[in-house]
Amino acid sequence: MRMPEPDAGVIARRREIVSALRAIVPGEGVIVDESELRAYECDGLTAYRQLPMVVVLPSTTEQVSQVLRTCKEMGVKVVPRGAGTSLSGGALPLADGVLLGMGKFNRILDLDFANRCAVVQPGVTNLGISNAVAHEGFYYAPDPSSQIACTIGGNIAENSGGVHCLKYGLTTNNVLGLEMVLMDGTILRLGGRHLDAGGYDLMGVITGSEGLLGVVTEVTVRILKKPATARAVLIGFPTSEQGGDCVAAIIAAGIIPGGMEMMDKPAIHAAEDFVHAGYPLDVEALLIVELDGPPAEVDHLIERVEAIAHSKGCCYSRVSTSEEERLAFWAGRKAAFPAVGRISPDYYCMDGTIPRKALPLVLQRMNEMSEKHGLRVANVFHAGDGNLHPLILYDANKPGELEKAEEFGNDILRLCVEVGGVLTGEHGVGVEKRDLMTDQFAPVDLEQQQRLKCAFDPDGLLNPGKVFPTLHRCAELGRLHVHKGELRFPDIPRF
Repeated sequence: MRMPEPDAGVIARRREIVSALRAIVPGEGVIVDESELRAYECDGLTAYRQLPMVVVLPSTTEQVSQVLRTCKEMGVKVVPRGAGTSLSGGALPLADGVLLGMGKFNRILDLDFANRCAVVQPGVTNLGISNAVAHEGFYYAPDPSSQIACTIGGNIAENSGGVHCLKYGLTTNNVLGLEMVLMDGTILRLGGRHLDAGGYDLMGVITGSEGLLGVVTEVTVRILKKPATARAVLIGFPTSEQGGDCVAAIIAAGIIPGGMEMMDKPAIHAAEDFVHAGYPLDVEALLIVELDGPPAEVDHLIERVEAIAHSKGCCYSRVSTSEEERLAFWAGRKAAFPAVGRISPDYYCMDGTIPRKALPLVLQRMNEMSEKHGLRVANVFHAGDGNLHPLILYDANKPGELEKAEEFGNDILRLCVEVGGVLTGEHGVGVEKRDLMTDQFAPVDLEQQQRLKCAFDPDGLLNPGKVFPTLHRCAELGRLHVHKGELRFPDIPRF
């Protein structure tokens, strides 16, 4: 994985750049000492590390605006960062860039229960929103596994999902309004407390844009009333393929669970040893299916789900009988990623999405890839929407194992595209999948995406080196540079 070559001229001006930033964010808001910069050298994809040139921690929208405007005027790159939980290297710093940390934007600004929305700053954690509205019986639906730490600003950057996105949608389906700052310092407001807005869906463009278009400084999210009842079913299968067949059959029957997750045997054992959730240890695959709604509806749907599971050869079934037991079922799934860390020195967490009907085939092919690369894999994924999270187990202290894990991961992602899926479901492209974008998109598709980038950031200063395998200059994509009202070489005829 290669990043853009650092600009020696920018690095030589480091003292001048730091001085300009300190004039905007005084006190401890600008970090330059190497020991303190070390905390920002990577995000959740710890295989790749790079010290930033400088870190700035603004606390107001006006400071963000001034920082971006100053960096644009000085020709300095900027990498926005939330909590740093990204698993695709989206917040990987640049040696010649400013890392813009949004951790001080951590206040809940307004709770509007009448309009069923909350206005928060981007540094508020995902779970923090649900906790803030729980006393009125509300919650925020998207729930990534890292929800205790990840922030709503980062969720918007990656269009995060989670267990309950099957029924209640991804981040993009639950954001109503944004305040954001462009690279030239312009402050924009998109959407609001209303259900929909006229004109182009710019919020849809920003959500999932991975920090390449602007910096979000305020968010209005949809909050939902908690369901009257929620119960979960644990369903075990002799093979992963049978579990995959059951997932497809449940959706085909017209049942949309609140959540439907699947784990294979290595992940089951790791989670059970870590959390003691009561998982069966003699099955090859475990489904967690949650049904929510009125009690009568939930009881009926549980019967239907269990009948479908038995028709697909399930060998274990257990229904939660209390809220504590339901939460225990989910505790194992939510802790699956750290739990796997107990059985391997290192692991590489992948993220790809496939059509549900391809699940049995993909699981079989991943087992074959595991043999080919000589590395174990534990599977934890959002089965209902086909979002896979294979965890490739390796030891970084063994020469060549990281490279083997990367190639194994690339093969999995190519397989996702081959069966009609996509490279990412919720982790984003970042640097991890950047060089695989040509496996999914033709050159004309990538160029059109880069034209959109140019409309927001014509100098390519926001989070460069991410998402696009080859970043063209805007002029190369048909954009003409105008300076002081004149085109370059004005004497040349243009048509």
